[in-house]
Amino acid sequence: MKIRLDPVWVGKAAAGLMKALGYTLRMEMEDRAGVANADFTMPLIWAFWHNRMVAIPLMRPRLVPHRRGSALTSASRDGAIIEQVMKSFGLGSVRGSSSRRGGAALIGLREVLEKGEDPAITPDGPRGPVYKLGQGVVYLAQQTGTGILPIHIEYSRAVRLKSWDRFMIPLPFSKVHVTFDEIIFVAPEADIEEERVRIEALMQPETR
Repeated sequence: MKIRLDPVWVGKAAAGLMKALGYTLRMEMEDRAGVANADFTMPLIWAFWHNRMVAIPLMRPRLVPHRRGSALTSASRDGAIIEQVMKSFGLGSVRGSSSRRGGAALIGLREVLEKGEDPAITPDGPRGPVYKLGQGVVYLAQQTGTGILPIHIEYSRAVRLKSWDRFMIPLPFSKVHVTFDEIIFVAPEADIEEERVRIEALMQPETR
């Protein structure tokens, strides 16, 4: 008989392990966008690759504690677990994806922006292909006039899982280098596919 664990408790347990790991990590920041300045309050769309998401809730309170936001999570059971993890770190969540509840997700992301907070999106999630940027983040930026903040994350040492994206978990006492890249705006008249290709190229990681 297959046992299905409660996503809430799984999420809380995962968050506890992440917090313990986070205490050992050395964070380095390169802020090309100026978002670490507490006076910078304009909401932005955070964009980072799916396999780097472990670092996001860990680095936010240490590098940009003044910023608040919600992460886009899938409508699946895995998304429910991630939702609880985000909640444990004081972050909200918007449920949905391009394949499930896409319209509801777009409405939720708009509401996050209207509150002056940052929606966080993994543009190659939840199914990939890895490092392939979907059009959703570009569409949201164009429709709302909000800038996209590309976030590059590199680990000095990490474990890679055998998942579609080779999900990365930094090893204890490793170094995490976070780069807040220059903010990208999408013009109202811009071609979404051309912008998608351009932003995807700018976001390619050093470690693949």
